[in-house]
Amino acid sequence: MNVENALALARMDRLNWQLDLERVRYVLAVEEEQNNRREARRRKWWMKPWLRRRTFLGQYSRLMEEMRREDIPSYTNYMRMPPELVDEVLQRIGHRIQKQKTFWREPLSPGLRFAITMRYLASGDSYKSLQYDFRVANNTIAGIIPEVCEAIIAEFMDECIVCPSTPDEWLEVERQFRLRWNMPHALGAIDGKHVAIKCPPHTGTRYYNYKGYFSIIMLALVDADYKYIWLDVGANGGCSDAQIFNSSDLKPILEDASIAFPPPRALPEERYVLPYYFVGDDAFALRTWMMKPYSRRNMAHRQRIYNYRVSRARRIVENVFGITAQKFQCLHTTMRQHPDIVTKIVLACCILHNLHRMRYRRDALLVDQEDADHNLIPGGWRQHGNMQDVPQPPGPRNTGSRKAKEQREYLANYFLNRGAVPWQEDMI
Repeated sequence: MNVENALALARMDRLNWQLDLERVRYVLAVEEEQNNRREARRRKWWMKPWLRRRTFLGQYSRLMEEMRREDIPSYTNYMRMPPELVDEVLQRIGHRIQKQKTFWREPLSPGLRFAITMRYLASGDSYKSLQYDFRVANNTIAGIIPEVCEAIIAEFMDECIVCPSTPDEWLEVERQFRLRWNMPHALGAIDGKHVAIKCPPHTGTRYYNYKGYFSIIMLALVDADYKYIWLDVGANGGCSDAQIFNSSDLKPILEDASIAFPPPRALPEERYVLPYYFVGDDAFALRTWMMKPYSRRNMAHRQRIYNYRVSRARRIVENVFGITAQKFQCLHTTMRQHPDIVTKIVLACCILHNLHRMRYRRDALLVDQEDADHNLIPGGWRQHGNMQDVPQPPGPRNTGSRKAKEQREYLANYFLNRGAVPWQEDMI
């Protein structure tokens, strides 16, 4: 090998070595940049320091304890139930919401989890807002509220939402309607309401309703004592009352008479045998077991009297919805959770409403009243409005059966004669 070839090979080796060195430098620079990014993303702490101070600075440990010691009415308003009922509910669901203690951290107490849930139901505040109140991370709150609502449903559903199952139980409901609202043979008032929600992902217009927003629907049957006795919650907002009712488990047992209604009987001093029935609005089909008002066009005098009497009894369901929404303001907001979670929240609100009615009778200022002349005195729930009604969708109207029309005509004549009340002429 001559000298020129040797020099050429040496220059090539040096160039290759320089290229290898540049590659190494580049790889090291990339690795250093990646490490810097990892360090930037790495948590500075497992829990933010100000969240750790919840045990002595959060609302549960400071504000709520002060109100319970010094101001029971404010505590009751804050939790939407008296301290005794709070203790009862917490004692019964505590084992369902208690989390296991781990090596890494202490779990949140059942009392704190329950307080967060009740404050959300009462106010409808965002999880971010509750985070600053209770010093609990908002992503933790997002898991707490559905879990506590599930626990309330599991523990109290069978006790608080009870549909009568024997003729004697239905007769007790009828007695209340007859004595309180002068509506004989009525076994319940039924209606539906929209609960506004954020549009769920990948659902298009499935939950879009006729009012122009997204919602789920709660359809409820209530008794004369302002309690829910049957519920259907979670149907998409595009449905009507009648559609939900027709697809529910209540209609089939009404049609085949397996619901254990009392046998038809005549009213006092009457000979016509009258079936027992629910009262509803124009969204429902007229049946012997479902009475509704006459159309408002060209009504005769007796039809106006009948409509007043039916509306007076059906007003109960509006009151129940109004009281529930007034107590649990989350029902007035647009809920941002998935519809399945919203369904659990709504059910929990209804159960807690019934539980409060069973333990206490403190809704006198919220329900509608009547003065000595039976004029309506609006209840407190009307001051802040109510959830939106479920309208009748476009299309064919529900038509009644012949027997149902005869039954309605009989009731209209009865309310004008032997079943009349002294003040009804002044109300039409």
